[in-house]
Amino acid sequence: MFRRSSLSFLARQAADLSGASPAALERALRPLAQAPGGLGLGLQAGGHILTGGVGGLDPAAPHEIASVTKPFTAAVLGQLAAAGQLDAQAPLADLGGPFAGLPASVTPYALATHTAGLPAHPLRAGLTVLLDPYAPYSLSEGAALASARRWAAAGQAGRFGYSNLGAGVLALALAAAGGAPFPSLLARTVTGPLGLESTGFPAAPPPRATDFGTLAGAGGLWATAGDLLRFGGAHLNGQLAPAWTLTVTPRGRPTGTDEIAPGWFVTGGVWWHDGVARQSRAGLAFCPDSGRVAALLVGGPPGRFSRGAVRQALLALLGFPTHSR
Repeated sequence: MFRRSSLSFLARQAADLSGASPAALERALRPLAQAPGGLGLGLQAGGHILTGGVGGLDPAAPHEIASVTKPFTAAVLGQLAAAGQLDAQAPLADLGGPFAGLPASVTPYALATHTAGLPAHPLRAGLTVLLDPYAPYSLSEGAALASARRWAAAGQAGRFGYSNLGAGVLALALAAAGGAPFPSLLARTVTGPLGLESTGFPAAPPPRATDFGTLAGAGGLWATAGDLLRFGGAHLNGQLAPAWTLTVTPRGRPTGTDEIAPGWFVTGGVWWHDGVARQSRAGLAFCPDSGRVAALLVGGPPGRFSRGAVRQALLALLGFPTHSR
């Protein structure tokens, strides 16, 4: 059961690394710590690493990270582009085969920054999402690409439009360019080289997990707080290609977001992403200027706190005031 004293102790520990006051951290973390499944966090700063949990959540156990998968998908893009296996700015149609017929505005970079003009979901899945926002994406690769061809809006290209369909199509394109199924490609290019032994796609989603199916590049990864910290830190220590620095400022980006990077939102010099699944929430952020990295894992169904609570807590852990964001 959640106990305020446990959160107070964790907030004091985090304050030693973040530079924020313990009281400010406790205020930011309290809504998350009251989730029925508890809260786990990780914080890395100045060569020191803190992981801890309250309410029974073990930050060393893999948890579903939902849309925090998207930064991993973007990292694969960066690695393949740096190796010359894919041009991030070239139309996906250049890959030929099932990608032929996609509009020229649908490029890997546009998909990674949600500016390709694709809808949030495939049409059929979008209708299902109205009834159950965590319903599985039960469609084939061909159906996903056909939906992208049918519903890509050239007039919306360049404008921000958050798209699970786009992230899923990006992963399919990466798999084609890399010559391996996306889970294997992720392991070969990102999680394996970084030593993220607890990060991956389960062979079969556990009960009540969110099944992204064909659109695995949009969600479905499981990870520990420690692995998330290592992944975030790899953006800062040169282990990952610097594609994450190539930001854009599209029309329509979310309120409080200054820029969009491949796989990331950028707010006040902080790269961050959160994720919402049927039984969990997650968040990851890093600040290039301070070198700090923060990760959050929250257990239990969403709806007990605002969607912005994870972002606010991430910013607080990195030492940023959140009252104006």
